[in-house]
Amino acid sequence: MNKEFMQEAITMATDNIKSGKGGPFGAVVVKDNKIIARASNTVTSSNDPTAHAEINAIRMACLEIGSFQLDDCEIYSSCEPCPMCLGAVYWARPKAVYFAASKHDAESAGFDDSFIYDEIIKDPSSRKIPFIQMEIESALFPFEQWNKTELKTEY
Repeated sequence: MNKEFMQEAITMATDNIKSGKGGPFGAVVVKDNKIIARASNTVTSSNDPTAHAEINAIRMACLEIGSFQLDDCEIYSSCEPCPMCLGAVYWARPKAVYFAASKHDAESAGFDDSFIYDEIIKDPSSRKIPFIQMEIESALFPFEQWNKTELKTEY
């Protein structure tokens, strides 16, 4: 845990507001006590709803180290990650995540992700945006091929 790394994430979030490029969020990825990636939220400037600070930083860090996993890395985020970023963090597998503001602090500023947490536990067809499973004969074919191939990289 390093306050300087956290301050960098917070500074990025603050600078992002001043630049008008996105929301008040910043993140850095650290490996061997060195920042290997830093990013802020660019949702509105890139027209990309997935361009949250943590996602952007994870993408940059993975490119930097040449791996889809952030083994032995730490993520410092100016705010507790949202559900999407939480999922990305788990897929990236860093050894720790540190955050400054909580999801409740974000909610007070108008960033309320609680509805997503509520939606996740609902039956897919009962969600605000219905998720409808289609019955199609070839649905399992990609998984069958995955289980047979020698070309896969487990993750």
